[in-house]
Amino acid sequence: MGVSNHKLIFFFFCFVLYSCVIPKLVFGGTTRHYNFEIKMQNVTRLCHTKSIVTVNGKFPGPRIVAREGDRLLIKVVNHVPNNISIHWHGIRQLRSGWADGPAYITQCPIQSGQSYVYNYTIIGQRGTLFWHAHISWLRSTLYGPIIILPKLGVPYPFPKPHKEMPIIFGEWWNVDTEAVISQALQTGGGPNVSDAYTMNGLPGPFYNCSAKDTLKLKVKPGKTYLLRLINAALNDELFFSIANHSLTIVDVDAVYIKPFKTNTLIIAPGQTSNVLLQTKSNFPNAKFYMLARPYVTGQGTFDNSTVAGILEYDGHQQKNPKKTLPIYKPNLPSLNDTSFVTNFTKKLRSLANSQFPANVPQKIDKKFFFTVGLGTNPCNNNKKNQTCQGPNGTMFAASINNVSFVMPNVALLQSHYKGQSNGVYSPFFPNSPLIPFNYTGNPPNNTMVGNGTKVVVLPFNTSVELIMQDTSILGAESHPLHLHGFNFFVVGQGFGNFDPNKDPQNFNLVDPVERNTVGVPAGGWVAIRFLADNPGVWFMHCHLEVHTSWGLKMAWLVLDGKLPNQKLLPPPADLPKC
Repeated sequence: MGVSNHKLIFFFFCFVLYSCVIPKLVFGGTTRHYNFEIKMQNVTRLCHTKSIVTVNGKFPGPRIVAREGDRLLIKVVNHVPNNISIHWHGIRQLRSGWADGPAYITQCPIQSGQSYVYNYTIIGQRGTLFWHAHISWLRSTLYGPIIILPKLGVPYPFPKPHKEMPIIFGEWWNVDTEAVISQALQTGGGPNVSDAYTMNGLPGPFYNCSAKDTLKLKVKPGKTYLLRLINAALNDELFFSIANHSLTIVDVDAVYIKPFKTNTLIIAPGQTSNVLLQTKSNFPNAKFYMLARPYVTGQGTFDNSTVAGILEYDGHQQKNPKKTLPIYKPNLPSLNDTSFVTNFTKKLRSLANSQFPANVPQKIDKKFFFTVGLGTNPCNNNKKNQTCQGPNGTMFAASINNVSFVMPNVALLQSHYKGQSNGVYSPFFPNSPLIPFNYTGNPPNNTMVGNGTKVVVLPFNTSVELIMQDTSILGAESHPLHLHGFNFFVVGQGFGNFDPNKDPQNFNLVDPVERNTVGVPAGGWVAIRFLADNPGVWFMHCHLEVHTSWGLKMAWLVLDGKLPNQKLLPPPADLPKC
């Protein structure tokens, strides 16, 4: 009898083991390994050959493909003289802030000859994101797609596409971008602009000496294609359209939305969008341009050129192969068409269904009001050869609540974790402007900004409402703000000055769009809500790189919660040193 009891216990143990462990083996995520060798590579565009910083010699860099729930181990080895760090843009990094990547915020950069393994798990996300360098202006050549597929056996909430293709917008510079920003910071003036826009690294036929470098998208009639659009450009929001074809937008920033059709879309730096392209049912005897050009709101110079790719139908039905097919162009909005941008962004709504709920914080613990915009710093006459080329002999600066962020020389997250924040950062970032003014009216006489390394400290699980208000100091301008470590809900937006008594009455708390990068409208405001459920230090900054360089950035420090799964994990052994 004792033996059979032992057998029963053994079988029961086997059953428990099978039911608890085996499903994890079957349904749990896979660990995926990638190797990123940072090296110089000669690349030619517009008849200019230059040596650029690349990953594995590719421009743009390699794509990362994973499924929701997968763990990624990406070894980055730095073979170039520059310090390097890589940011996995839009990845939530739950408790894995050490892998987020912004230099001097969550890590010291990887020095020449050193390596670092970024280790994180993709939790509750699916769609398109991207990776890019997060130090100085190196992301001008260091970027690539992150494609997150749903878990195995889980379908898309839209028709399964025949094929998928990432289209990543970027810029080509004939000169070294590190020299461009270095000169701008030295002179205090606006930086030079790019020489071309690119799609998948190719400028297309509208530029000199560039016809051979054109993206060609080959399609079949009567099929649905999923285009994974990414704006990796340094300084430009872009309109995009395909001639004689409409696009159905199904996802932004790796979050499904209520699908809607449009002929043209707007995509800011740092934003991604999945769109369905339905091809014509019969061979159309034509080709079609895919065009992108900038949306511009600021006063400064900009690259007003147009990048073109070509949509081509597979020609097996074409009777006369020697016949030259006509090529059609789409009509893009004018460069400063703010009303188009406003109407487009209003159409973005979360799915907000039982499978993909919109968990908008309804009760708010802390409210913040941030002004974002440009300003000036005084000319530093002590520097040799200092020529201040900003407004009225000053130097351009940018700030949030008049604090122009000064980058520390050790990582904020490390300082916080070790309890050594003294002298590195101040925990007293202002909740609202210290001196209120008419933000979108006549600018104040004094345009000087304050400077400092300040953070907002939040207890774990604080629900936050943040109003970001553009200012007209040195001209109203659209600012795509990116928050690391979180998605947020865009609950409202408008023009002029935010009215705390009237405007919240119109907030959408039911199905607002959820994203990681949002445009603060030129001469207007945007309201976002998020739950601070991710311990660590999280960067927030304008994704126009020139504004980030001028100081339009800050950080949120979210404290550990009480439970073990609410605490930041310890730093990895190979975390780079400053």
